[in-house]
Amino acid sequence: MADVILHLVDRNKLDEMMGMSVLEISEGMEKAAFRSYRPDPDARFHRDFDVDLEGEILELIDSAVKSPTEDSVTDWRSDSATELSVLLARWCSTGQWRCWEARLFLYVEPMLSRAVSGSEDFLLPETWKSFSDSLSRTDRSSYSESVVLDWMSRREGMGETMEPSEDPRILPTMESHRSLTESLFSFLDHYRKSDLQLLVGREFLDPGEWNLGGTSLSQLRGDLSG
Repeated sequence: MADVILHLVDRNKLDEMMGMSVLEISEGMEKAAFRSYRPDPDARFHRDFDVDLEGEILELIDSAVKSPTEDSVTDWRSDSATELSVLLARWCSTGQWRCWEARLFLYVEPMLSRAVSGSEDFLLPETWKSFSDSLSRTDRSSYSESVVLDWMSRREGMGETMEPSEDPRILPTMESHRSLTESLFSFLDHYRKSDLQLLVGREFLDPGEWNLGGTSLSQLRGDLSG
């Protein structure tokens, strides 16, 4: 089961890096020269480690070309160019939130004014916009508690026990729902109050289908190069 992944991205820093040459990116990552360029992390959320992303970026560039080009990232004519754009967006992220996509039917759908037709809806920027707007009309504790109560009601409706003595997974699962929903609330609350843009994607998703600020990464590259 794939995770849906959200990042909060400093768009100004990303645009600057997208305007750099692939050679500059490669040399800078190899020398760890861009670490101070990353936006300050939000300690409440996980963020990709510097060394891990540097390794991913260098491996991608090395596998795509024998020697890095002086073309900018936006002008780079390579099948790997959009994937590099996703990695750079993650580099310019202050934090991420991720969750099994199946759980989002429990966390997100009840807050929307429409039914979610399928998991692909969780990749749509309008879904997250509507959900974030709904969260702005409640508080973190109330939202998290409503999810837990809904989960309990669904289990009981299916004839499942809510007795921890009968199912040892009950309490850990309940705590997981509470922790994830509280962090999701804080994540989107910070997003609404900041100038950061929301990057939305999923494990194993085509790089061009990741969405930043309402625009797919494939379209974003085209807009910047134009």
